[in-house]
Amino acid sequence: MPHRKIRIPEAGTPRLSEGFDRVRREFDLPDEFPPAVLEEATATAARRFVGDDRTDLPFLTIDPPGSMDLDQALCLEERQGGGYRVWYAIADVGSFVRPGGAIDLEARRRGETVYLPDGRVPLHPPVLSEGAASLLPGEIRPVALWCIDLDAEGEVVGFDVQPALVRSRERLDYDYVQTLVDTGRADGTLRLLAEVGPLRMEIERARGGVTLPTPDQEVVRAGDGYRVEFRSPQPCEEWNAQISLLTGMCAAQLMLDAEVGVLRVLPAAGPADVGKVRRMALALGVPWPEGAGYGEVVHGLDPKIPGHAAFLHESTVLLRGAAYVAFDGEPPPDALHAAVAAPYAHVTAPLRRLVDRYATEVCLAVASGEPVPEEISEALAALPREMAVATRRSSGVDRACVDLVEAFLLRDRIGETFEAVVVDVAENGRSGQIQLADPAVIARCDGADLPLGHRIPARLLRADTATREIRFAWVPAAD
Repeated sequence: MPHRKIRIPEAGTPRLSEGFDRVRREFDLPDEFPPAVLEEATATAARRFVGDDRTDLPFLTIDPPGSMDLDQALCLEERQGGGYRVWYAIADVGSFVRPGGAIDLEARRRGETVYLPDGRVPLHPPVLSEGAASLLPGEIRPVALWCIDLDAEGEVVGFDVQPALVRSRERLDYDYVQTLVDTGRADGTLRLLAEVGPLRMEIERARGGVTLPTPDQEVVRAGDGYRVEFRSPQPCEEWNAQISLLTGMCAAQLMLDAEVGVLRVLPAAGPADVGKVRRMALALGVPWPEGAGYGEVVHGLDPKIPGHAAFLHESTVLLRGAAYVAFDGEPPPDALHAAVAAPYAHVTAPLRRLVDRYATEVCLAVASGEPVPEEISEALAALPREMAVATRRSSGVDRACVDLVEAFLLRDRIGETFEAVVVDVAENGRSGQIQLADPAVIARCDGADLPLGHRIPARLLRADTATREIRFAWVPAAD
């Protein structure tokens, strides 16, 4: 699938844990924080902050169960005269981190939190990321407080951001939120989220934005072992993501108007790639109406249908090349994020991603009418390179962990034949990639002229946990 995540709700078996440790060593992931970083973090965690008191707002957080590094808290209200007011509180990590200090330098070395199925390698010491800076319920926290006003159709009519103190009232998870919505028991912010989220999704489709309807890979307990399943996001996860996306678009506009900041950009695909994907849609039976954009096409697809699954896998060629671009002066000539179909910035995950802290500091300064602090503006130029290194490392770890778990789950099934869908074919025509339904595995398959988008029987030839290699072979009907 185009986006592969893997989750293990409980600790893995010893053999899996050994494999994850090998991945840590292979990618040279940092282990503990240096003493100077921990000392500085402990001292800054004890600080008391002042600011605009907005503890009157009934914020709540929505995250996966067990999450402690809570970046965002949400409060939605109805506006007089119609429309909505979105209050979005983002952990003000800049209040805890001194530019050029020990925490900052270590965070710039790490770049982002790296997640493995059996734990995480955090960007910041847990005393901050899971403690003093996290928007835990019942705790007063410093935040960058976004206030975004929407009309009755969900379009932005105004926005602002300022430092404030807030207190989250509840920590909720997606399953609980979706149950409340589905049973008609959602009220307040959750009831309005179920209105605003779909409105923003419709606006995204209208402007040509792309959200791929692809499930995650999830590892779940099965008796004494594990199995891999595909898990589709709950609707409320998509609604919540739209609030984050909305905030990132507002942040980008703020920085572009001020001619200083850092954006997340994605160049538009070239005509050759678009033409190739259109031809692929035709070959796979994926409808692409005249005048429709890629985002509209993928919105209606079902990854459970073989041809749709293959198209979603192959068409991500149109979404490659995302990067960060920093500017202090004239904005970049191409500031667009093609998948968002608008300028966009990362600002909503500062506990887990370095660039968000710097972008938030820029936004707070610009919104207050103050110049961006010199130590912030001087650091902007290096951020794209630092984030590129961190993103490559995190992506590599993700791939390695997924491959390891897949190999582990298939290691005792060599020689078995599985039903699979061909989702990719190599240019040489002698191999490709297949997607199994059960277990939810994506792997290489040998075989000449594999039929893209079709179901085939595939025999497992290799599943090696040491090399993380999995290989299948197509078993033609005459075999």
